Amino acid sequence: MKVAIVHDWLTGMRGGEKCLEVLCELYPSADLFTLLYIPGSVSSIIEERSIYTSFIQNLPFAKSKYRYYLPLMPFAIETFNLKKYDLILSSSHCVAKSIKPGPASIHICYCHTPMRYIWDQFDQYFGRIKSGLIPWAIMKLLRPWFQQWDSKTSSRVNHFIANSNHVKKRIEKYYNKNATVIHPPVDTKRFKLRSDIKNDYFLIVSAFAPYKRVDLAVEAFNKLRYPFVVVGEGQDAQSLRKMANSNIRFEGWLNDIAINDHYLRCRAFVFCGEEDFGISLLEAQAMGRPVIALGRGGALETVIPDRKTWKPDTGISEDKTINPTGVFFYEQTSEGLIKAIKHFESIESQFDAEEIQKHSAQFDVSVYKDRIKKFIEERLKKT
Repeated sequence: MKVAIVHDWLTGMRGGEKCLEVLCELYPSADLFTLLYIPGSVSSIIEERSIYTSFIQNLPFAKSKYRYYLPLMPFAIETFNLKKYDLILSSSHCVAKSIKPGPASIHICYCHTPMRYIWDQFDQYFGRIKSGLIPWAIMKLLRPWFQQWDSKTSSRVNHFIANSNHVKKRIEKYYNKNATVIHPPVDTKRFKLRSDIKNDYFLIVSAFAPYKRVDLAVEAFNKLRYPFVVVGEGQDAQSLRKMANSNIRFEGWLNDIAINDHYLRCRAFVFCGEEDFGISLLEAQAMGRPVIALGRGGALETVIPDRKTWKPDTGISEDKTINPTGVFFYEQTSEGLIKAIKHFESIESQFDAEEIQKHSAQFDVSVYKDRIKKFIEERLKKT
């Protein structure tokens, strides 16, 4: 069986790339297609594949400014010829799911999200003030065509897998397609609890993309003056560093060992965006650390809130026998986050590191690998 794996771009090891890594392990002889590839930016498991890139790879400043080529990405993804492949596995949050399959190909898409830039988070990426007049005008003009193309090309997928119930609903809304939910992998076994470490600062680990709302955390800790460590990089890096006070320390991107150490030493992990799933939330919990998260999106599927921040309309059952793993806030403002932090401080002693870690184990990479392998094999048997 000839297998092709398609991923939007290979520029760093984030949540989507950890899902991709498992697909590469399951199908080690598969060819990998991507719009853009920066050597050394992803794991060796991924880089061992035969990697094929699009014409965007050779455009000026593509490695640092590839997002500016978004209008060209629909054309770039359609240039790949996958007619000889029996099975196509796409890992998509942008255009990968719109690859053209061969007439006899089975195309299974693991959808991290429908393209957020053109659907519900357009203003966060292309607001006139944030992006500038010219990008705003271009994308405002192109948005209707983009939406039509994105919706129409969903028909090229035989089977959708959603990374959360939150994304499943968005696939139904924008593509009118059903999806099976398989939560992303978290390597929970790499986290080891230690009781001799002093937890003395708050932590965020995130790409600095607009929808992540790292700016809310910086604003909140500017006011609180509590020690706050920020791990990550991205398009908002310069503005975030400029607005931060001296109690906030930026670490840039770190390797897994350094990030693990931060998870271990933080008082709580902070999460301000409406995420499709949120692997970092589970990584923090796998280290036994409580989280302070916006009560929307994927967080509702991975965090057990304390009773005071539990809400009946979120879909989370109030099982009083289950220990909480975090605190929610529902107003996406720095003031809402500050209130949640103050509440967390009042109940901090109630969180049990072992129980929090136990909760995270149900999302382990072994669970993901077994479920996605079974899903693919069942679909192939039916063809």
